[in-house]
Amino acid sequence: MVADGGWHPLADGYPPEWASAWGEDQFGIFVEFRVGEVDQRMRWIRPGKFMMGSPHEGDETQHKVTLTRGFWLADTPVTQALWSEVMGENPSRFDGDLGRPVEQVSWEVCQRFCATLHARVGGSVFRLPTEAEWEYACRAGTRAATYAPLDDAAWYSANSGRTHAVKKKLANKWGLHDMLGNVWEWCSDWHDRQYYSSSAAQQDPSGPATGEGRVIRGGSWGSGARNVRAAFRFAREPGSRSVALGLRLARDQE
Repeated sequence: MVADGGWHPLADGYPPEWASAWGEDQFGIFVEFRVGEVDQRMRWIRPGKFMMGSPHEGDETQHKVTLTRGFWLADTPVTQALWSEVMGENPSRFDGDLGRPVEQVSWEVCQRFCATLHARVGGSVFRLPTEAEWEYACRAGTRAATYAPLDDAAWYSANSGRTHAVKKKLANKWGLHDMLGNVWEWCSDWHDRQYYSSSAAQQDPSGPATGEGRVIRGGSWGSGARNVRAAFRFAREPGSRSVALGLRLARDQE
């Protein structure tokens, strides 16, 4: 596999300084970083084009999106183990298993988590994915509503009443687990219902300048099937916390 302009993330001794392990498997290229005794794997998401949105919903107007830069994306939501190691506390209601995703974290607190993690690990800054990056990674090349039958891919209202440890459901074709269900995931963008109302193509979109709240994606353990789709868009105020709301880490190419 090659990445941007033929560049390979693991070629020529490149593996980033922050990586504790790296390699390539059936899903593609990965690196890992370690904080204390906690390891987190990140997958290389190569640049590309995709159809964002759905033909069935008003604020999900289908349009072509081009992502010109590859990026790293964590293969799971941030777990309670990683959050606790970095922040020294665990805000989650569904505790008792540090392998579960952290929840009850606001968008604002997630920014502090990313900055604190960066200070521990170094390299490019950890961040939340953009809404377009999130949907591109979730779809992993498919145009279907879900990347696998929903009961195989996600914890949602029909099969769960709480969060579950990550990696218990099928990964998508790019090796990403729990992109659907378990916990909603904060994105970096502001949310505006009109922002994707046009079918015009976009390149590297990062959302509107202001909005009704910050975008959350993917649905959760408490969501109905309609909301646990690659295209479903929702939002919360940046200070909101919920037992169904967590995050997933992204990083830019070094």
